[in-house]
Amino acid sequence: MIDDEQLLEQYKREKSETAFTELVRRHVDLVYSVALRVVNGDSHLAQDVAQKVFIHLARKPRILPKRVALAGWLHRHTSFTAATTVRTECRRRDREKVAMEMKELNDTAEPRWESIAPLVDKALSDLRAADRDALVLRFFKRQELREVGAALGVNEDTAQKRVSRALEKLRSILSQRGVALTAAALGCALASEAVSAAPAGLAATVTVASLTAATEVTTTFTLLKIMAALKLNTGIVGAIMVISVAAPLMVQHQAQAKLHQASLMLRERDEKIARLGIELDQFSNSIAQAQSSSARQVVINNELLKLRGELGMLQATVKDLAASKTNAPLSREEALASMRQLYQNRVSHLKGLLAENPAEAVPELQFLTEKDWLELVEYDHHRIDPDNSHALGSARSTAQIHFAMGPLYSALQKYGKMNNGQFPNDIEQLAPYFDTPVDSSVLQDWAIMSTRSLPAGIRVEEDWVITQKAAINPERDQRTVVGLKSMRLGTVGAGDWASVQ
Repeated sequence: MIDDEQLLEQYKREKSETAFTELVRRHVDLVYSVALRVVNGDSHLAQDVAQKVFIHLARKPRILPKRVALAGWLHRHTSFTAATTVRTECRRRDREKVAMEMKELNDTAEPRWESIAPLVDKALSDLRAADRDALVLRFFKRQELREVGAALGVNEDTAQKRVSRALEKLRSILSQRGVALTAAALGCALASEAVSAAPAGLAATVTVASLTAATEVTTTFTLLKIMAALKLNTGIVGAIMVISVAAPLMVQHQAQAKLHQASLMLRERDEKIARLGIELDQFSNSIAQAQSSSARQVVINNELLKLRGELGMLQATVKDLAASKTNAPLSREEALASMRQLYQNRVSHLKGLLAENPAEAVPELQFLTEKDWLELVEYDHHRIDPDNSHALGSARSTAQIHFAMGPLYSALQKYGKMNNGQFPNDIEQLAPYFDTPVDSSVLQDWAIMSTRSLPAGIRVEEDWVITQKAAINPERDQRTVVGLKSMRLGTVGAGDWASVQ
């Protein structure tokens, strides 16, 4: 009988369908069985995994090392592919769950925003000031949790908990008044509907009226300043409205981000113009009072020139904003570049969260590739995972699975081969068997454990396994079990971390 190595060489050399068909026939049962165990008995998913494994083999047969044991390679590659598929399925179910909650908000059987809106502000008024402030800053001012915490004088975690509790209290009040919504649906409604853009020119009109009523200045200089402010603000609002209307649907997310940025610029300019107006009035009065003092006059003139210079810079910035190409349709290259930047920003945000919260990180994160990071942020955590617990848990679990099914499993196999199939007594005994050195900070979080001490759902047909000692967040972290003969992944949840006597 022709052995696997000969069949593989024949396929590499001649692209022989007969040789590849024979390889599949010999190993399909092995691949399917491994996949079935890793995906927890889902036969349809196991079939998909088997198909992916053999497709990969067919497309890139030359990636296999010389004289490799094909059965061993298929076992390892199937375990890795199945684990990746399980994570993808978990993320897909999470997205579908959130999509269904958001759909329920728009269902005709559920109250629409138009019917909820009149009750929201009254319900907010019934909350304690601290709870009301937290919701207004988070959903009405659309601030990040870090900014909310800074405004309330607490850290980001405390701010997140306060927002969650306040949202639940608001939901309870609305429920008492006949509005049945989940907290998630209410949060989505507030985030998307609570704030409407003010009419064009309103900011300029309000600024003019307020400053005029406060100062009652009627000099020609002040009148010219007010007219300039009116023109300046109208230009800004006009530019923003053009951006909003002209943004193509295919890049709606990018347009919304630009509009939000422009809105922030508008708010900053409005505040600065108001301050400049007040300062200009003060200096105008100083001019009238200091005609007799030449030295004081020089200082005042210099300050006036400085303020006028700042006004000129503001006008130039607004002109650039209005003349920008933001309102032009984006090319395919620009759209792709925008999407790449969007996902890179999400990756940076996730890495930043882990850097700012070292207690939420694990040392195995060093084993993640850039592709892994991009897969972790394929949906918008900010909208459907406001407390970031799912994002952080996915990052930890993905990193630990990569380590377990790659370097750890390989080192354990080498140890078993060199020690007559014996299991190590201490995790540190594996150190010499890693292809590249593994820091002790990684190994100290893993332990050798009797299979009987694991919950039944994640046991394997072996006496001893290696697994994580504990979870950072049992509700979000996924447990990985590695043995000499097989591996197993738990389903995310606290049940897999329970101790069995």
